[in-house]
Amino acid sequence: MIQVTRLNGFEYYINPHQIETIEVRPDTTFQMLSGKIIIVKETVDEVVDRIVEYRRRIGGFKNEE
Repeated sequence: MIQVTRLNGFEYYINPHQIETIEVRPDTTFQMLSGKIIIVKETVDEVVDRIVEYRRRIGGFKNEE
């Protein structure tokens, strides 16, 4: 799980494996596999860094090398 911050300041965690797309509109916007749209304060680069760190922590890159 990665921590993100909604525009109202509420911090919570999402499962990055459930993110279908990430767009900049100009805010960072997730389209989840469920169809739900989530807009967060973090930049795309911050989100990608958190996803990479999360996948390293859980060993997600073992099969991708």
